[in-house]
Amino acid sequence: MDPTPQHGGTQAVDAALRHGVGTMFTLSGAHVFPLYDAAVGGRPEEGSGPPSGPLRLIDVRHEQTAVFAAEGTGKLTRTPGFAVVTAGPGVTNAVSAVTGAYINGSPLVLIGGRAPEGRWGSGALQELDHVPILETVTKRSSTVRAADAVGVAVDAAFADASSAHRGPVFIDVPMDVLFTPAAPLPMSAQPTMHAPDEEDLDRVAAVLRSAQHPVLVLGSDVWADGAEDAARLLADVSGIPVIANGMARGILPPDHPLLVTRARGAAFAGADVVVVVGTPLDFRLGYGRFGDGSARVVHLADSPQQIAGHLALAASCGGDLARQCSTLARLLDEPVGAPDWAEGLRARHVAAIAADADDLASDADPIHPARVYGELLPRLSEDAIVIGDGGDFVSFAGRYVEPRLPGRWLDPGPYGCLGTGPGYAMAARLAHPSSPVVLLLGDGAAGFSLMDVDSLVRHDLPVVMVVGNNAGWNLERHPMRFLYGYDVAADLRPTAYDDVVRALGGAGETVTRPQDIGPALDRAFDSGVPYLVNVMTDPDVAYPRSTTGV
Repeated sequence: MDPTPQHGGTQAVDAALRHGVGTMFTLSGAHVFPLYDAAVGGRPEEGSGPPSGPLRLIDVRHEQTAVFAAEGTGKLTRTPGFAVVTAGPGVTNAVSAVTGAYINGSPLVLIGGRAPEGRWGSGALQELDHVPILETVTKRSSTVRAADAVGVAVDAAFADASSAHRGPVFIDVPMDVLFTPAAPLPMSAQPTMHAPDEEDLDRVAAVLRSAQHPVLVLGSDVWADGAEDAARLLADVSGIPVIANGMARGILPPDHPLLVTRARGAAFAGADVVVVVGTPLDFRLGYGRFGDGSARVVHLADSPQQIAGHLALAASCGGDLARQCSTLARLLDEPVGAPDWAEGLRARHVAAIAADADDLASDADPIHPARVYGELLPRLSEDAIVIGDGGDFVSFAGRYVEPRLPGRWLDPGPYGCLGTGPGYAMAARLAHPSSPVVLLLGDGAAGFSLMDVDSLVRHDLPVVMVVGNNAGWNLERHPMRFLYGYDVAADLRPTAYDDVVRALGGAGETVTRPQDIGPALDRAFDSGVPYLVNVMTDPDVAYPRSTTGV
């Protein structure tokens, strides 16, 4: 460790670099200037152009976008994202995005500015004790009060964020502490992994051997744990049909004979054993009750603390999911279940996809939302990253978009916080600069963060954006009509969101006829700039209540 005194910004950046971080996302604030100074490597020589340093600095128009971008980076790269915000409103503006990362188990570190320690309690600008606000929605929240301890605290934060179960870690540093040079304490923190219990896995294998109609559910933590190859091996060896959720979508490619996601209803109704790997038994999975409730449930999680405690489990195991899946594949060593079970579910899955053909090709006027996907799907390359930010329109994406590779689908997750899209798009463009990035937006969601197209433009981050514009909050409109026979607070204007994007330096167009969708998408993919296709869709078409179709 270099004993030369360093201000807290240099210490923090050194810690981030130690953990493989390449980008700092932020919105400018004086409380955190030393972090910027370290990120860009100090003042450039006169005439040498903009400063460049060890971290790429991406500044945005709202703090929540900075955190969403950091979360998206953590999701896509499995290296913690890094966001920096100023004190007071900078931190509170970030809280919803931090909460989403906490619910999603996404690794990131957020550093907040803080009013000077020497002035604390006297009413300094943006003086607020952030830690009590953040501590319920982070793995750990703390204040660093010693100038020599900034680096070691940030180093520990990155290790903690990377350790299963992953999530956000928050640190704030008083302004006077951050600016003060000090000889930094040594850094040595490393992420930790939980080793699975072999006896637990023996019990899981025994349950599976007894199953006639097993189902394997793969969730986002399979991807986060780097367990995608082991999970696919487990499926191939055992012959268990697979339903993939979240970032696990694509672990089995669309043509794999064991992928039965679109037969989810029939699978859960007929299953006698359901093995859920790397995702909580929450509302998305009926809280662990499948069919008539008689199915035995096995839960495999990335840490013991994540194992469901609200229902009786047939077996469970917590720890490294790659080791769990590979060990189970070895213990089973042959197919389990009735021989025609997986084939029957696959047939239902294929039939459900075929049944979508009419909607995907619909010539209805106003445009059926499915027609947008009918035009988009054949234009998606294998490496495309698809991001969903919305309710009604994005629910169609959940139904129709089947990634061909894992780690290529991003959505807000179970917390359901809208406004993730531009931040996730920044993360995707930076993490995979040669891959197409498609951001699917509901017109409601567009209102949360479309101003950050300005950030995409300023940092030269081209993205194809598609707005399904039904001039309303259809996710609420139709249920309210069902319940009450009318709706209120659900109407929006048929806004020309492409005009907004053009005003911010991007490009775009509005589409009102189904036959014009495809050519507009081609122009978007060819543009090389942030380009928004604003598709006016039929507000009377209700979104599918199930993404599976059966």
